[in-house]
Amino acid sequence: MLDIKFVRENPEAVKENIRKKFQEQKLPLVDEVLALDEQLRAVKTEANELRASRNALSKKIGMLMGQAKKDPSKKEEAEAVKAEVARQAARLAELEAKEPELEQEVTKRMMVIPQMIDPSVPIGPDDSCNVEVQRFGEPVVPDFEIPYHTQIMESFNGIDLDAARRVAGNGFYYLRGDIARLHSAVLAYARDFMINKGFVYHIPPFMIRGAVVQGVMSFAEMDAMMYKIEGEDLYLIGTSEHSMIGSFIDQIIPEAQLPITYTSYSPCFRKEKGAHGIEERGVYRIHQFEKQEMIVVCRPEESMDWYEKMWRYSVELFRSLEIPVRQLECCSGDLADLKVKSCDIEAWSPRQKKYFEVCSCSNLGDAQARRLKIRVRGADGKLYLAHTLNNTVVAPPRMLIAFLENHLQADGSVTIPEVLRPYMGGQDTLKKI
Repeated sequence: MLDIKFVRENPEAVKENIRKKFQEQKLPLVDEVLALDEQLRAVKTEANELRASRNALSKKIGMLMGQAKKDPSKKEEAEAVKAEVARQAARLAELEAKEPELEQEVTKRMMVIPQMIDPSVPIGPDDSCNVEVQRFGEPVVPDFEIPYHTQIMESFNGIDLDAARRVAGNGFYYLRGDIARLHSAVLAYARDFMINKGFVYHIPPFMIRGAVVQGVMSFAEMDAMMYKIEGEDLYLIGTSEHSMIGSFIDQIIPEAQLPITYTSYSPCFRKEKGAHGIEERGVYRIHQFEKQEMIVVCRPEESMDWYEKMWRYSVELFRSLEIPVRQLECCSGDLADLKVKSCDIEAWSPRQKKYFEVCSCSNLGDAQARRLKIRVRGADGKLYLAHTLNNTVVAPPRMLIAFLENHLQADGSVTIPEVLRPYMGGQDTLKKI
């Protein structure tokens, strides 16, 4: 959410930002906000003037009543002043009722006006306009056919989708045996990788209240992703970023504690509205998965430096697992409304002969902090809004697709990179059953 003062002073810049995000239907919101804000300020001004007048008149009534003992006419004057106080009190009550209504209308519109994007963000309407920045590792297509990822898993007796459908429906899975162990090994390795980078490990709540949901994501994302617990003010998290950023709601952080760097594990639950196509089969898009996340809370001037560090951590981790990746800069139309800048890390798929998303790194500027009132007290005692960032470390089982395809051998076995072997009981190879 933008600062209302910024919108007042830069309405055309806000409108141009909306155009860059190809959300022209939101353009009228800017003028609506300005008109409502003008009404709100007028209401507040009049209310403050009435309060000051009431205080002055109350003192005058007391003075007149004291004088009435000697001059009876003063009593009549006092009664007239009392009538004026009553009239002003009635008007003040009207204004005090109108003020929260106007505030609510302003906030409702401000919540859907997108955050100002960074000038470096490429302009385009959708993800087809995302820009490849650089590649890491050499993508290889082997001289043997690579089966679909669920077929690879099935060759190790490592997945059961039919049982999952019977139990929970489509979009769920059972992992077992070596594949389940590989899944857990990747998460454990990612956890320790981030701890070694200085991030503090967390396991957060897997449900959050509605106020936190509205603080960490846009309404469009909320509708597409979140599962609500019936009869409760609780939602299942779509990523642990939601819980981790939410932990700072209404907090004032001493500047000396920044930057705050956390890495968190959680299951994730997503509706995945609109998922379609052949690559949505198997475990590519699912309603439940597990993820290791990284989040940073920092000073505004440090957030772009942290953005660079965070996506590079993802590259380093995937390269340590011998998986080729590339960085893809997200264009304006592909950015969620709260994001200032974002990039995807995509892993190479030898079967598809293309890259696919495995990590998403985002700088949200002060958007989440403004919604959640996450403030920092500077050395001078003044308060300012923190900046927040998040990035996927790993998100199996999607990450397992990249892993299995890139390490599959002609005989159907899968090699285990050296860094992962301690988490796999020393195994260097998975062999077909």
